[in-house]
Amino acid sequence: MVKIVTDSTSDIPADIAQDLGITIVPCYVRFGKEEFRDGVDLKTKDFYLKLISSKIHPNTAQPSPGDFMDVYNRLSESTNSIVSIHISSKLSGVYNSALQAKKLMDPKCQIEVVDSLFNSMGLGLITITAAKLAKSGAKTQSVLKEIKKAILQVKMLGIFDTLKYMIRGGRITKLKGTLVNVIGVNPMLTFRDGEVVQAGLARTYSKGMDKLVAYVKNNIPIK
Repeated sequence: MVKIVTDSTSDIPADIAQDLGITIVPCYVRFGKEEFRDGVDLKTKDFYLKLISSKIHPNTAQPSPGDFMDVYNRLSESTNSIVSIHISSKLSGVYNSALQAKKLMDPKCQIEVVDSLFNSMGLGLITITAAKLAKSGAKTQSVLKEIKKAILQVKMLGIFDTLKYMIRGGRITKLKGTLVNVIGVNPMLTFRDGEVVQAGLARTYSKGMDKLVAYVKNNIPIK
């Protein structure tokens, strides 16, 4: 059976991952000198509590090629095919780490590394689709074909209740964040070709959510 691997940016719940046989390679989260494996040493709820309470803004690091090799070696004991699906290469070095690990592996096990062009549950949904196919007995090429279809079908839209953490993390400048707050608009974001881009603006968080729902249900363009 084809084995499915992803990284912890996929936000797939542990019980779903276990049921579908998905192996999740954790990224690293650092608060100053403290380092945690995402989803292993630091659960999502604890991360947000620490984000609110800590004076130090966290930064992240991708798994090393060695981390991926450990997973690939373990899985290759029970399969000769692995499909490894990861966060957009334009957002993180995770995909490149997986590729480096693949090059160092024994060629007897086929390893296909896929750039999902998404993160979070965009990546998660693509990975779940692949895992369901793999669990049903689908061959590697069939799994890859459906992954390509899923990448084209997935749409992600997001709106922030606060820009505080985007400013702290350097995603936007303090000046731009202040101007947005003064004007009283909420930026709505989406993915385009693996990058996060602005999809539109909303006067309030609730109006932004209404626009997102209308887009998802009726494909009404966001303006």
